[in-house]
Amino acid sequence: MDFFDAAYRGRPPWDIGRPQKEFIELVRRGEITGSVLDIGCGTGEHALFFAGEGFEVWGIDSAPLAIQKAREKADKRELRVHFLVLNALELFRLDRKFDTATDSGLFHTLSDEDRAVYVDNLAAILSPTGKYFMLCFSDREPGGYGPRRISKKEIQDSFRVGWSINYIRPAVFESRTRAEGPRAWFSSISKK
Repeated sequence: MDFFDAAYRGRPPWDIGRPQKEFIELVRRGEITGSVLDIGCGTGEHALFFAGEGFEVWGIDSAPLAIQKAREKADKRELRVHFLVLNALELFRLDRKFDTATDSGLFHTLSDEDRAVYVDNLAAILSPTGKYFMLCFSDREPGGYGPRRISKKEIQDSFRVGWSINYIRPAVFESRTRAEGPRAWFSSISKK
């Protein structure tokens, strides 16, 4: 069994039972537009939030148990979201374009080799003026527990060709394990 599917047998520390504040603020500021793809959606809190705000939303995750839980939440909340089990390195299989893509905690799990594949897949599914919003662990967070830390330069290098970085700013990755939450980067990146 894969690590993430096993994690969803319980309640992983990143599953806080609501969307991360950074994504709520995006909606409030009008930065989320059109159709939305939530990549690595977990149990669906971001996707369901966007759907509740009136967006057409798809959510994908490689963990079947996470998708099952997301579908159950959607039914209970009477919200329509297209939830699919899909590897983030195979977004091209969706065979459609989205205006917005969101990623809360996926990018920092990718190996250096997989990052390039992921970025190519993002380019394949985003509309010509599409935007990608990403929350990932920051290298400013001390080592120890948790995922790999990502530097601002690594984000810039990953999106150097064919992309325009609107901003990369310090943020907090809300978690159930620490009240203050680990340090993170929040990025807005547009397709050129």
